[in-house]
Amino acid sequence: MVDVSDKTKVKRTARARGQIILQAETIKLVKEGLIKKGDVLAAARIAGITAAKKTWDLIPLCHNIEIDNVTVDLRITDSGINIECSAVCVDKTGIEMEALTAVSITALTIYDMCKAVDKSMRIERIELIEKTKEEV
Repeated sequence: MVDVSDKTKVKRTARARGQIILQAETIKLVKEGLIKKGDVLAAARIAGITAAKKTWDLIPLCHNIEIDNVTVDLRITDSGINIECSAVCVDKTGIEMEALTAVSITALTIYDMCKAVDKSMRIERIELIEKTKEEV
């Protein structure tokens, strides 16, 4: 683990995104709330937020930081679901791993909920798109 004891706390933000490619019929089932496991978007959003809060427990050398806000936005497209996560903290180290973890687990939750009806799903392009820090 990296020693951050000499660092000062600053406001840090991160945004990450990814997507899951689904068949047209699967997208229709998600939109209509007909996936047998339940509300795909609600479950995925909660899973992503929960994952962000547990990142330090999932990634061995990741610091346990105090998270001030996490949002997971989902947008259904013609080819699947786009996922974007924003995360904010005031701490000694960044929050990008939490944003990336949230996107990853959101996508995996969608995959799990839809796997019975779609064998061709693909999770793609998980990436950090913005990272900031500013003095408070």
